[in-house]
Amino acid sequence: MATYEEIHGKRVEVLDSDPTLTSSYEGQVWYNSTTGTLKSVVSFASVSSEAGLNRSAPTALQMASASGGPSDANWVAGGNTYVNTTEEWNGSGWSGGGNLNTAGLNRSGFGTLPAGVCCGGLVPGPAATTATEEYNATAWTSVNAMPEALRGLCGGGTLTAGIMYSGHGNPPLYSVASDKTKYYDGTNWSVPPATMNTARANMSGCGTQTAALGVSGENGPVGTPAQSMVEEYDGSTWTVAPSLNTTRGNQGPATCQGSTTNATMLGGNPPPHVAIENYNGTAWSTNPTSLATGQSQSAGFGASGDNIGVFGGSNNIAEKYSVSINTVTAAAWASGGGLNTGRKAAGTAGSQSAGMIFGGSTGPDNACIANTEQYNGSTWSEVGDLNTARGMMLGGCGTQTAGLAFGGVVNGQPNAGTADSEEFDGSSWSEGDNLGTARSKLAGFGTQTAALGAGGYSSPPETTWGRTEEYNGASWSEQTDMSTARRYLMGFGTQTAGLVAGGYTSTAIQDAAEEYNGASWTTGGTMLITLGTAGSAGSTNTAGLVFGGTNPTGNLTTTQGYDGTSWSTRPALAAARKLTSGTGTNTAALCMGGQNPPSTQNLQTVEEFTGATETVTAKTLTTS
Repeated sequence: MATYEEIHGKRVEVLDSDPTLTSSYEGQVWYNSTTGTLKSVVSFASVSSEAGLNRSAPTALQMASASGGPSDANWVAGGNTYVNTTEEWNGSGWSGGGNLNTAGLNRSGFGTLPAGVCCGGLVPGPAATTATEEYNATAWTSVNAMPEALRGLCGGGTLTAGIMYSGHGNPPLYSVASDKTKYYDGTNWSVPPATMNTARANMSGCGTQTAALGVSGENGPVGTPAQSMVEEYDGSTWTVAPSLNTTRGNQGPATCQGSTTNATMLGGNPPPHVAIENYNGTAWSTNPTSLATGQSQSAGFGASGDNIGVFGGSNNIAEKYSVSINTVTAAAWASGGGLNTGRKAAGTAGSQSAGMIFGGSTGPDNACIANTEQYNGSTWSEVGDLNTARGMMLGGCGTQTAGLAFGGVVNGQPNAGTADSEEFDGSSWSEGDNLGTARSKLAGFGTQTAALGAGGYSSPPETTWGRTEEYNGASWSEQTDMSTARRYLMGFGTQTAGLVAGGYTSTAIQDAAEEYNGASWTTGGTMLITLGTAGSAGSTNTAGLVFGGTNPTGNLTTTQGYDGTSWSTRPALAAARKLTSGTGTNTAALCMGGQNPPSTQNLQTVEEFTGATETVTAKTLTTS
């Protein structure tokens, strides 16, 4: 038997411990003399959960998606109940986009941000449509129509070189599936002479005008049993290709992304499939990795068969399939150690592994408390109480050894709140300089020597609800007011790079955000949904989270992330809650306490958020 050195021209390195791994180690082999194992960095397949669309089922059903877009620049538009909304995917979450001019479901698309095309579909009537629109990542523009009205097409390509094929015609012609191929050149549609060998609709496809793949679908009336048939297109002719191992299609299109030499198939119906199949240009193979949840009526993203996602569908669950040398851990909320004293509307400070909560309200009478607790990453312990018990969203910031509490409502006093401010030294609280304006329901962030207090309820008029004050460790000073005066708002960041969002005016709940630069406020990105009384976490105004809260629809589990420009979805909390408290960063946050009516119980539950990570992983080589 040839040795490794004879085959590869180099010896296996002997190490007493595994090296610090980076992508440069891919393919390298070494022997760990301490553990007696032969190791290498090799690629492997994995599936991770991702943030779902902002909308929920059933409006997430039967989506239209850009085909062939990369995993960090995708869009989805239209959907069940004939909606016209668009959402954009940035690799971490979904944010709102411009509305389609033609609302519809079972629509189709191609192209990547910022240049997509949405075409065909079913519009109210119901009727198939020829409507075509182009997207520039801001707005949709109606352009030249398709040559025939079809729903359930598939294809791929770019804005100036798109391809579409298959589909069903107008009712009652659902008994007729299309075998035609169509090109889009950025201005006009054309119909080349090539037709598919088997007319189909609701199939899956990917590729380009010169190398396309058509997979599965139904080759007859709506509801025809799912098919496993596959065809390839070379720019002039469709040829029959090897069939799928698992039939899928049938009114629940699967997601196929990639190319004619490297494609991956996810989902499909019936029943909703978990099986993943890979195509190498010659044959389909069933991957040993599968989806966590069966997916049907879904849309997808991915320019490569090695990096493909599926989202929307009947359950609005998003998952991503990746082939990489990295172990991918998706962002998620997980249960943390419970508080000793359940509470709502409390102040916070610190980080996920060294957090602090103080004050708040508890009991059926919403009595304000002075209890202070610290977190070590697993359990909470009691430390010195506040000198003045207070609740109703008092401001808080700093660390476990240098915290700051200010404002809030004091037992027996009106909702206008208190101006009282206290400093924490790691064991006890001492009086600090008072706020210039007494208030409650405010946002606070920063450090003990560089803090910001913004908004909140004080005595009428409402214009005083936009008050902004800075603390320098010795005294508070008034700064420029916020543009939108509000209470029950959220905030995160620093004194020179902060952000506030959401909350209530006297008449309306808000989705507006404002950024602070240490001197003035400017308009930030609009939140995905209006809300107030949520928790928040973030180190700057370009990296933050808002989670939970409430709006007219009820108490929320929603998590939104902010990148300095726009908001996008993140994994949801396990439990809906309002008047919750948060601290930490956008990749390591704590959500603490709160309330979830109709119960009047103030929650002790804590959730920990961990952002997505990718770690290079070594595999142990064996002879089996």
